[in-house]
Amino acid sequence: MILIKLGGSIITNKDKPLSPRRKTIDNLAKSLKKIKEPIVIVHGGGSYGHYWSVKYNMHTKERKYDLKGVAIVKNSMIELNKIILDSFLKNKLNPYCLPPTDFMIGNKPITKKVKEIEKIAKSGLVPVTFGDALWYGQNKTFILSGDKIMTHFAKILKPKICIFALNEDGVYSDLKSKKLIHELKGEHPSISENKMDVTGGMTRKIEEASKISKMGMNVFFVNGNKPERIVKAVKNRKFEGTLFRGK
Repeated sequence: MILIKLGGSIITNKDKPLSPRRKTIDNLAKSLKKIKEPIVIVHGGGSYGHYWSVKYNMHTKERKYDLKGVAIVKNSMIELNKIILDSFLKNKLNPYCLPPTDFMIGNKPITKKVKEIEKIAKSGLVPVTFGDALWYGQNKTFILSGDKIMTHFAKILKPKICIFALNEDGVYSDLKSKKLIHELKGEHPSISENKMDVTGGMTRKIEEASKISKMGMNVFFVNGNKPERIVKAVKNRKFEGTLFRGK
C-alpha cells in the first residue's frame, strides 16, 4: 500500500484565498491512475482551511476557538475535498471520501477504523481524507493537519512507502541556490517558513517524515507539479526529490 499526501501548496494557490489549482489536481489524478497498487490519499488545506484558520487564529493546540471559525474551516475543507473527489472521478479513479471524524476521537486515531482504510484501498477504492478542524471535547477544538494524519496512518498501516507531494523539488540545504538534499537520515535542515502556514509548513513535514522514517518506512518528498515523479518513487525509479530513508 502507498500513502500519499497532496500538499495544500500544490492543490491550491496559497497566495490567493480559496483558489484551487484545478489543472494541477487533474494532472495529479492522471498520474495516480498509473499506480497499480492500493493507495491512500491525504490532502492539505492550502488557501482553503489554512486561510480561515489563520483568520480565526486557530492552531493544532486544543483550545476554545471561535465557533464560527470552526464551522467555516470545516465547510471550506469539504469544498476543497469535493473539488479533488470530482477530479478523481473524472480521471477514472474511484475516490472514497473519508472525513477525519471517521477515524479520530479527539486527537487520537481509532486503530480499528484506520485498519479498515487499508481494506477499502485494497478493494480498488481510493480513500481520500484531509486536514480539518476537529472536536476535542470539553468545548475545545483543534486543527488536525494532514501531515499529522500521515504519521497516524503510517504507524498503524505500515505502508510500503510514504510520499509527500510538495510545491518544491524536496528539501534544500540552501534555499538561495536551491541545492537539493537527495537523502536524509534523521537530520533536521533549517527551513524558511511561509507565515500563512499555521500547521508548521515545511518544518512540520520534515518532523513527521522523520518520525515515519524512524518507524522503518521510506518517505519521499517530491514536486507535485511534476506528478510523474510520484509514479517513479512508487516504481523505485530515479527521480529528483528528497528521500528520508527508513531505519
